[in-house]
Order: sequence, then structure tokens, then C-alpha cells
Amino acid sequence: MWAVHGLCAVDGRLVLWAEDSELPARVAGRAPRGPVSHPFAVPGEALRDALAGEQLKADSVRLQLPSHPSAPAASPELVRDPLTAGPAPRGKLRLREWLVPAVSCSPAAVIALLDEGVPGCRLGASAHFLRSVAGFAEQVVSQGRVLPSLVFEADRPTARWRPSLSGTDSARFVALRESMPPAFRCERGDPPAEVLRAALDTLVDGIARARVADVKMPGGRTAAAAWLNALAHEPRFDGDPKKTRKLAGQLDAWRASGAGESPVRTCFRLHEPAGDDADWRLEFMLQAVDDPSVLVSANEVWREESRVLQRWVAQPQELLLADLGKAGRVFPALDAALLVPHPTELFLDADGAYEFLTHAALLDQAGFGVLLPSWWGRTQQLGLKLTATSSGTAGTVAKKSGLGMDAVVDYRWDLALGNERLTESELAELAAAKVPLVRLRGKWVQVDRKRLAAGLAYLERSGTGQMTAGEVLLQAGVHPEDGDRPLPVVEVSGHGWLGDLLSGQAEQYLEPVDPPEGFTATLRPYQRRGLAWLAFLDRLGLGACLADDMGLGKTVQLLALEALARSHGSRAPTLLICPMSVVGNWQREAARFAPTLKVHVHHGGGRLIGEDLMEEVGGHDLVITTYPLAARDSAVLREIRWDRVVLDEAQNIKNSASRQAKAVRGLPARQRIALTGTPVENRLAELWSIMDFANPGVLGSLSTFRARFAVPVERDADTDAAARLRRITGPFVLRRVKTDPAIISDLPDKIEMKQLCNLTAEQASLYQAVVDDMLARIDNSEGMERRGLVLATMSKLKQVCNHPAQLLGDGSPLPGRSGKLLRLEEILESVLADGDKALCFTQFAGFGGMLVPHLSARFDTEVQFLHGGTTKKARDEMVRRFQSEDGPSIFLLSLKAGGTGLTLTAANHVIHLDRWWNPAVEDQATDRAFRIGQRRDVQVRKLTCIGTLEEKIDRMIEDKKALAQLVVGSGENWLTELSTRELRDLVSLEAEAIGE
Repeated sequence: MWAVHGLCAVDGRLVLWAEDSELPARVAGRAPRGPVSHPFAVPGEALRDALAGEQLKADSVRLQLPSHPSAPAASPELVRDPLTAGPAPRGKLRLREWLVPAVSCSPAAVIALLDEGVPGCRLGASAHFLRSVAGFAEQVVSQGRVLPSLVFEADRPTARWRPSLSGTDSARFVALRESMPPAFRCERGDPPAEVLRAALDTLVDGIARARVADVKMPGGRTAAAAWLNALAHEPRFDGDPKKTRKLAGQLDAWRASGAGESPVRTCFRLHEPAGDDADWRLEFMLQAVDDPSVLVSANEVWREESRVLQRWVAQPQELLLADLGKAGRVFPALDAALLVPHPTELFLDADGAYEFLTHAALLDQAGFGVLLPSWWGRTQQLGLKLTATSSGTAGTVAKKSGLGMDAVVDYRWDLALGNERLTESELAELAAAKVPLVRLRGKWVQVDRKRLAAGLAYLERSGTGQMTAGEVLLQAGVHPEDGDRPLPVVEVSGHGWLGDLLSGQAEQYLEPVDPPEGFTATLRPYQRRGLAWLAFLDRLGLGACLADDMGLGKTVQLLALEALARSHGSRAPTLLICPMSVVGNWQREAARFAPTLKVHVHHGGGRLIGEDLMEEVGGHDLVITTYPLAARDSAVLREIRWDRVVLDEAQNIKNSASRQAKAVRGLPARQRIALTGTPVENRLAELWSIMDFANPGVLGSLSTFRARFAVPVERDADTDAAARLRRITGPFVLRRVKTDPAIISDLPDKIEMKQLCNLTAEQASLYQAVVDDMLARIDNSEGMERRGLVLATMSKLKQVCNHPAQLLGDGSPLPGRSGKLLRLEEILESVLADGDKALCFTQFAGFGGMLVPHLSARFDTEVQFLHGGTTKKARDEMVRRFQSEDGPSIFLLSLKAGGTGLTLTAANHVIHLDRWWNPAVEDQATDRAFRIGQRRDVQVRKLTCIGTLEEKIDRMIEDKKALAQLVVGSGENWLTELSTRELRDLVSLEAEAIGE
């Protein structure tokens, strides 16, 4: 595995280099005086080929890196196989120069590579930092805050684009400077600000140059024409030295006339009136660019009392006067302040204050500091509030007629400020106000008089009436700027069952529903409330997203809903779509908890198609298939009348443009349900895809959703947009988390789950080959030879179930070849998303060594591995770090080395990657987390390959435990005493074992 790093070289090049965990870590002999090649750096040509970048150039750089006497220290992101890496170099660390092969990248190439990631690689802190700088550069260019310049590089005139940072940009520049990792400076000893400036200048120039490359520049042979062409093409150009230097001087003067860069800038602070005072006060100050919290009032500037000013600027009074003159171009009212010899403040009436507030953003962009009253950023919007009243309560919906989406309800529109309804007297006060700023209920608010008049007219025209419940829900889902209303809808509420739904907390108020007779699971209180909520939406025909945390029982709640629905009368079948890795889980959980449900699995090469499938599913209650087959067989699945379509692990359709997402959205059904523990993994667009499946159109089109929700929330952290999105989705999403005390109290101390996984085709082929080899040899062996053959075969089959690369031992890549590894990744993804920690046990130290670099790259995080070769000192340090709050979140342990004697209560997830046939050994390992000191409930998952000896032996152990509480002997020795026929039945591969 590689660790990729980034930096900006002395000459302004953007550089990537990488370390390779497979290359030797030591330098032979004594270190020479001069720099030598980095012993485990990836060759430049190999890195260029791996990155597949057309604009990359193999290069080399001299880097000052922390080093042991014999080798450079490996970066924290470099993960070596713990079993083959050998002892770490020893000796005191010091900086030493190394010659490192690298690639030089254009800004566009850097952005593309770091955005998409590099398969099989972890990005180092310096590479992440370079991407952050690139994002800053993109924003600066996109918002037009760049200036063209003319500089001389190697005595040749050169055209460059340079950033022109505003006040907000300066603060971000400082934040980036403070967060710069040391590795980003390892090629140059300059201060962080200079290194960051060089990187930002390079990125801004490259991005801006690419955006104007197609712009037709003026012709001619003048110095100005040559310079303009160089801004879009080759930056260096030839020109008359005298004329180009004159042009450079003119450009410097032009830039200096604007808000130039300085360690200090003028800042304006607006104070609202105190008591009965009618005047607003605009205070003038000087503010440090590097530390915006350092402020000096204009009074101190004129009295020359501030020692801070003496360090900032030589002539602060002249700076203040000059800045006031420049700011007057943006906010002309400031010109009045220049009529006095020592301006310190400006008094404004309400109209003037409002004008300043609306010009604040322009002043900020011009480079000035602006401090506004805290309420301005949270200005409450004037909008419409809809209240609907329905008869009946949620618990009695099924017993009453005229309820549901077509029920007619009474409604009333009101004007509201934020979420507070305005009284008639307050409306009259607002209507009489003649200024846009009004004090209401002790707070200053902004009122748009045109919008107020339009709102009042709307109330007079359509204030009360009747509409259907479906239309009310549509009002909750329509964007505020859509429709024929003059104001946005700030709240939709109701009374009765409709109010319960609109509250977004309906499950708290619903009467719990008991599952029907024959349903064998005992539902916990929160699961009964979840069932009631699902049944409530089922009766209304509305889609649902059950987004409970992993381990809270989404499967059993859905099965209870199916059993309840069938108990009320026959229905069309339900189609359940899930990942291949959990098909077996669903099949067995249905047989266990809802044995009355007739289940059909639509999977495999011999699956029914066409009319045969349509006839077959008519006699079943639940049809289970996978996402790839739902896409492949979408034509016939669309012809079937489904009562309900359910998506398990619904994040599989997070890419709305994917083939399988389009296929499942096209399936007809009376109701749709999405089950997922992670409704949003990376981007809000994933939530749109899930919600558009459950209730098509509720969030509008994807482009509209991005413009109105995704961009404001993700880029600008817009809390209003986030609140509006929660209001729209709230009625249809039920989310419970393990950290909720009301849920925790309902859970047992330890939850054990069997996670059934499928084999890939490669695994199945290897599995069958091992079985055939054993059966061909076993009849001709006896005694110790036979026992040895059986044990060797069992070990090989368990390795196949883990991963083909473990059996083959060929160092081949891991991704995409093991159903068990796929399931492990899905579990860990959810664990990390919840901020939890996990212990992963395997009886094969070699398999653990293979997983460490793979999981480190897959999740870009540190993975610890404890095995038999770990020293006591290293073992104690691993435990200490894992137990710390900011320690690693994934801990791999070999079962023998880590199964006893450790306290690892920081983990609340335990995953057994391969099964030990003695349950007591597994329980001992689980107790590393489930012991005194554990404050959270522990979820234990045992990964078992379906249709293989793993599942069959597990079944035998469960049968013995159930019958006589027998304890199976240590290890697998008891298996050697089985007859040949029993062995054949045990190891034979069943058809359902093979995934897709």
C-alpha cells in the first residue's frame, strides 16, 4: 500500500510523492554525507503511471525528513504488513535530507487526483492539506477575487494571476496557515505563510489560466497585447524590456490603488439603539488581519496610545482616513465622517442602518472588516404558517372512514415571523411602520413592506378553507419559493392524526401495535413504536424511511409489519431488495420470526423469469432479490403488481443516476419503504435519492434540491435550509440512535447477530477444489493421516471463506473477491460513521496482516493489529491508544493473542471474521469489550459464509447447545471423528452459497 504526500516546491511546482510499504526500509551501510535516495519512496515513473495523469511529469525533490540513523521515519499514513515489516529502525530522530522521486502536477491534475482518490493508497496529511488549499483557490477564482500581474522570472517578463484576498479570505488564509502539517514544508525552510502563499499563487494562476484559455485575446505587438495573451497561454513572453517594465510599474500602481494587503485593515461595528434612543452608531476600528479578535478603536488611533498599532503600521491615522475614503465608494454615507478632522464613529437613523446592513457583504468583499449585531445573521423571515385540523387520532386511523390522503381537513393560513404566529395587533403595527427595521417583541427585525402587503392580501383572499390531507403534505414538501403564494411557507402543522405525522415525531404519539399471533419475536418498546409508525404510514399509503442505527432491529420491525399486514387479509406480494450479502439473513430471519410468511428468493442462474416468475410470486408474501438483479430483471419486475417495495441497505441507491437506482424507482407499488442506518453518508444528494424512491417528488427534482438544499447546507452551513429540509423529510423518516437514553434502556447488554455472507464465484471454485481433493484422498487414509487431512481441509476451507488471497498466499489484491470482506467493509463503514470503535478477531494472523493495509486505505484511517509477535510493550501501547478517546477506531486481533487478558471497553462492536468451533473461545474474545467498565451496549457480529461448512458447523453447535448445553471440544478435533458421509454432507457447497 502507498501513502501519498503533497507539497509546493521552492520554484512553485505542485509536487506529489509516495511511500511504498513493500519496499525495504533500511539503507545499507553508513549514511553518506550528501543526500541519498529515499529507500521506500515510489519511483517517479511508477507513481506517474499509477496516477494515470496526462499532465504529470516524473521529477525529484530534496526533502528534509525526520530520520533514524539508518532510514527515514515512515509517515503515520504508511501501513506495512505487521507480520513482514520486520523491526522498526531505532535511534534518535533528526532531520536529514533525502532525494525523493516525485511527479510535478498542474493545478487541474492535483485537484482531480485528490478529489477522486488513488485506489489502494492513503492520502497523507500534506495531500489533504494541498486539496484544502486547492478548494480555497477554486473559490477565490470562482468569485472573481483575482488580479492579473506582470512579474519577472529569470529576467523574463511573465504574466501571472494572483489572488486578491478579502477580509473573509484573509481569515481563511490564516486558518490554513495554522493547520499546515510539517510535511508540507519539508522541501523548503520558509515560514508557513510564505509556503502557503506560494501554493495558493500557483493554484490560482493555474485555475484562472484554464478558465480563460478559450478567450480570444487582442492582437498586436505591443507589450500590453503580449501580456494579455500570456495570461491565457504560455506565461512567459518576449517584449521590449523598457516597455514591459513600464507596464509592470503601471500594474503595480493599479493594484496598490485598491484594498492592498496589509497586516491591518479598517473595521466597522454597528451598534443598535439602547433604550429609547433612536440613533444607530457605526464605530470605526482597526483590526489585525492575522487575528481578527485584535481590535483597536479609532479613539485610540487618534490618541496614539496603542502599542499594538506601533507593531502593525507606521502611520495608522493615514491608513484609517484612506480606508474611510475607499469604503465611501461602497457605502456613500461614510463620506459624512470625513467632514470632521478625527473621525471615530457615524450616527445613522433606521433607514441608514438598514442600508449599511445590506451593504455589509460588499464591504467585506472589498477587504474591510464588518461586525454586525448577532441577530442580523439570524434574521427571522416573514412567511406563511399553515395549520390543518383533522378528525381522529393516529391510533384510530384504521378504524375510521374518510381518513388518509384523501381525507378533507380544515386549514388556516397565518403570517409568521420565523415560526411565531403574528397577532392582529402586531400585523397592524408592522403595516404602519415606515422603515424596514422594526422592534417587535423586544427584538429588531427586518420587514419587507412589499412582502408584508402581499401576505396580508393573501390572508384576506385564501386565509381559511378546506383541502385534502395529501394537499397539506404537499404544502410541507413544496419549496418556499414555489407555488402561487407570495411568501414562503415557514411551518406546516396540524391537529389529530395529521398533526402527529407532520410533527416528524409521530412514533412518539402512536399507540403501540402488537404483532399478530404466530410472530415469534418479542419486540422491545421502541420496536413496537417503530412498527406502529410503519403501520400508520402503511394505512395512509405513504412511503417511509426507517433509519434506525445499525443493530436496533430494522429487519424484525419490517417482518412484523409484513406479518401484521397479512393478518388483516391477503395482499399482493412485497418485493424486498437487498445486498447479496444479507439475502441469507433475511431468508432465515423470516423463517425464524415470521414462519407464516411465504418467502421466495429470486436469485441465481436458475431463477424464474417472465410469466413463470409472475405466476410463482402470486403465491408468496415476500419476494427477496438483490440490487443487481433488480436492475437486470427490471422489465419483468415492473409487470408485477407489488403491494410494497422495500430497500434494505438503501444507501445502495445513493447515486441516483446509477442503473439500479433508476430501476428500483421505476417499480410500481402501493407503498415503498427504505431501510438504512446511514441515510446520508457523504452528500445530501444521497438523501434525495432515498426520499425520491420512498415518496417520489417530495423533494422536487435533483437539480432543484441541490440548488435549494445541498449547496446551502454543505457549502455554506445554512441552518435555515437544513431546518427546512428536516421539516420536509421529518414526517417520512424515523431515526433512532443507540446513544439515545430512551433507546439504550430498551436494549440488552449484549446483542449477538449472525451475519451470513455469500461466496464470490472465485471463492466457490476454490472451495469446491479443496473439497474434491479431500474426498478423493480420504477413503485411502486412516488414523493420524486421516485426522491430519480433515484438519488441513477444514483450515483451507475457512481460509477460502475469508478470502482467496489467504489460501493462495500470492499477495494478490483484496477488493471485490470476497463476500465476507464486503460485509466487513459495510459494517465498519457504519461503525465509523457513528463515531464508534470496533474489535475484529481472526484466528489467522496472516489474514489480519493482509487486512491492515487494505482497511487502512479503504477507510483512510489507522488500523491497529495485535498478533502473537507483538511485544508486551507494543501491546500495552496499542491498548492504551485504543482506549483513549482520540485513538484508532479499528483494532484487529488474532484470536489467540488478543482473546484473553485485555480490557478494550472503548469498543462497542465486536466482529468475528472467522468462526472458532468452540463457543467459549469466541465468548472470551467478546468479553474484551463486554466487561466491567463498558458503559454502552455491545453488538457482536459473527461472519459466516452461507451454504458452507461454516454455517453447517454453526448449526450443529447451536443444536447441541439447545439440546443439552454441550460444550464442543477445543479446536476442530471433534470433526476428525465424523464419517466420510458426514464429512461429505458437512463440506459440500450449497447453491445458495454463491453470490453474484
